[in-house]
Amino acid sequence: MQKLKRFLNVILLFISIIAINFFTANLLQAQQWTSSADGLLQFAKTTITKLPNANSIPANAIKIKVDAGKTFQTMEGFGYGLTGGSAQLIHALPKAQRAQLLKEIFGQSEADLGVSYIRISIGASDLDAAVFSYSDLPKGETDSALTHFSLSQDTLHLIPILKEVLAINPSLKIMASPWSPPTWMKTNGISMGGHLLKKYYATYANYFVKYISAMEANGIKLHSITMQNEPEHGGNNPSLLMDAVEQTEFLRDYLGPQLKEAKINIEVVLYDHNADHPNYPIAILNDAKAKSFAAATAFHLYLGKEEALSEVHALHPDKKIYFTEQWTGAKGSFDGDFLWHLDHIVIGTIQNWSSVVLEWNLANNAKFEPHTPLGCTECKGAFTIQDGIINRNVSYYIIGQIAKFIKPGAIRTLSSVSDASLATTSFNLKNGKKAIIILNKSVAKQIVLEQNNQYYTFNIPAKAASTIIWP
Repeated sequence: MQKLKRFLNVILLFISIIAINFFTANLLQAQQWTSSADGLLQFAKTTITKLPNANSIPANAIKIKVDAGKTFQTMEGFGYGLTGGSAQLIHALPKAQRAQLLKEIFGQSEADLGVSYIRISIGASDLDAAVFSYSDLPKGETDSALTHFSLSQDTLHLIPILKEVLAINPSLKIMASPWSPPTWMKTNGISMGGHLLKKYYATYANYFVKYISAMEANGIKLHSITMQNEPEHGGNNPSLLMDAVEQTEFLRDYLGPQLKEAKINIEVVLYDHNADHPNYPIAILNDAKAKSFAAATAFHLYLGKEEALSEVHALHPDKKIYFTEQWTGAKGSFDGDFLWHLDHIVIGTIQNWSSVVLEWNLANNAKFEPHTPLGCTECKGAFTIQDGIINRNVSYYIIGQIAKFIKPGAIRTLSSVSDASLATTSFNLKNGKKAIIILNKSVAKQIVLEQNNQYYTFNIPAKAASTIIWP
């Protein structure tokens, strides 16, 4: 009997050692997902095992160091502009195909794209089939009381799609931006350019209040609004010019007080235009009363450099930074757009304090439609939808490289590398794990990732991006 007990104890000890080693090995493993600029690798998954100590580091490896104790902004989400045209194309798909596509985009499993933040238009953007507002009237008529206000155009495609999306991801954050107010509120009386007439500042503030309330009545809770898409560009259709003085006055004396009076809890986001003029949002934030109604500043990067985002943060660190739009175009190359956008739009803006990263339109057809007359004729969506066939384009992989793996609530941490051909940004994830995105703009490299005396080694192909997650 004693021999049998000893034998059984030995067997149990052996099983325990195997189990502990297996469990420990899993704890020490990191996961790597890689996409390449040539399109041959698309979120390709590899398992990486931790090195035993620093003496095991390969001599030719490039070291990237992460300091998880040095933290910066909390990430709020990643995604696209869900334009009216995108909604129209998706809504036209057969129900089962539409459901599958929306699950792929907005689902949060490893197999999904993981979009967590979107931007929609208040009224038409230039990527709607036609220009419209929520108070369109015959020429010469006005409606200061907004008795004719109606979301009727949005109920055709956008709101139905938003309801289906929110059923998939109820935590999705939605930003809304106007391209133009109703034309009767404008100095030039047309949808392109012009300024908001001073006598309609209060009416336009009420227009926002009505819009936010009407969307909520339709089951669409908005997280944020900007006051004007690209307020320094009046050549789009639709568009509105609004300088920093006008935006300050509108927010300080009209929109902010009306939202407060209506007890609407929503973020008001400034500017929503290029990084070449950080002085625009800075001027608004320098007005104490206007600043009290502002939550963040939004940027695009068609002009300027991403470092401008840090200029605003340095002067007003209590206000957030968002990156809300960058298009990929019909004439762009997959490899060029993949590398530039991951370098400047994803990694670059996050390293300069942005907590949101949005590419432009989600979908278009093979002719880059729908769009308004004089709207963008070359904006390439993440998806091309044509005759029931769905193709995935470069911005699908740009956003997917971060949205799949870095979920809202992740906190940016300090990462450093001496090789100028590598760009990185790193995070503490909500589940306790660590993550880093690495863009390799040059030849294939062997990397050693160091964090808190832990070391992982792996390879990154030439001109590729990897997202690494480790215990």
